[in-house]
This record gives sequence, C-alpha cells and structure tokens, in this order.
Amino acid sequence: MKKNIEDKIKEIIDTKFEVTDITTVPDLDDKRLTFANTGLRFESTTLYIDMRGSTKILNKHNRTSVAKLHKAYFYIIVKIAKSLGGEVRSFNGDGMLVFFQGITKTTLSNAVKSAMQMKYMLTENEVVKKKLEKYSSIDFGIGIDDGKILCTKVGLAGTNNRDLVWIGNAVNKSVKIGDKLSAPNHIGISSFVYSNLNDEVKYHTKEDG
Repeated sequence: MKKNIEDKIKEIIDTKFEVTDITTVPDLDDKRLTFANTGLRFESTTLYIDMRGSTKILNKHNRTSVAKLHKAYFYIIVKIAKSLGGEVRSFNGDGMLVFFQGITKTTLSNAVKSAMQMKYMLTENEVVKKKLEKYSSIDFGIGIDDGKILCTKVGLAGTNNRDLVWIGNAVNKSVKIGDKLSAPNHIGISSFVYSNLNDEVKYHTKEDG
C-alpha cells in the first residue's frame, strides 16, 4: 500500500493538469471527470448557506427532532434553488453550495432572488415558521459571489469513496460572507454581484395606500 500511495502522489504532483471549459454545472457522474489530473471549469454565481447553532440545537433536542429540522431546512433550500435554475451541490453538515451557471445579469439576479425566497420561507412564512419553531427557530447565513469555478473529482472508485471539490474565489468568498451573517441580517452579496443585478432585484417599489 505504501508504494501504491507514493506512486500515486508522484503521478498527481508531476503530471500536467488538464482543464476543460464548460457551460454546465458538473455532477458526480459526469464522465468528463476522472481521478486523473482533469478538471472542468465554468462561470457561476455561487450561493452558500449555512445553519447557525447546530450544536446547540443537537444538545437541546433528540436526534429524530434534529433530523426533522434538517430535512425541512434542506427541502426549502433545494426546492427554491432548483426553481430558479440553481444546481445544488456539496451538502456538508449544515452547509450547502448552490451554483447558478452563467454570466448574465439574470443568472446573478436569480441567485439573489433565491436567497431572498429562502429567507422569507425560513423566517417569515407563518406556516413554515410555526412548524419549525415547534422545535427551534433556524438561524443561518447566506453568502453570494460570482466567478470561475474549477471542479475536480477526488478519492477512489466506489460509491462512498469519491466526491467533487469546488475551487475558486467565488466559493471562498461566498463562504466567508455567509459565515459572518446571522439573524436578522441573513444575506450578504459581493460588490460585483450587486453592481450587476437587474433593477427589479436591487430596488423594490411599493405604492402607498
């Protein structure tokens, strides 16, 4: 095993990395991704959402109650993200990445709309809020940024031995933004995203009366 690991590390480090530009968000079964030095690069608005205080919730409730909260939380996020063209990836404990592929104002705006709808359903919708608060109110932070993402496959062959890694400033920045936020300020976006939004997302007009 030692020799096998040594040889593989030499191969990874010493072999050229081949990158292919694409216009979709890859998934784990994308045949263009291999365990060799290959990667897929795409432009995306990245949304990162992370639940706050999960350890406190776990200590407060039994595991089945915590499971119910997680199932409800992730269902809301996935349902809304998919409805606006988001591709959900990287479930990681209490956090999730969503990619809105493309470079148009509409793509950026859909990511922000998605964040706003998630916030509404988790904190303001009376039916959902009442059900969640039967156990605990859910606090969270959302960060959004745009840029090129490099995706590569890691691990070994086998269903439970492999995953995808998402590399890029947009991922790092969205995570950093989201990590700083909590109630009542749940959503943060980069200056680039804000400056490229459609006006309908930037401004809200309401008639008096």
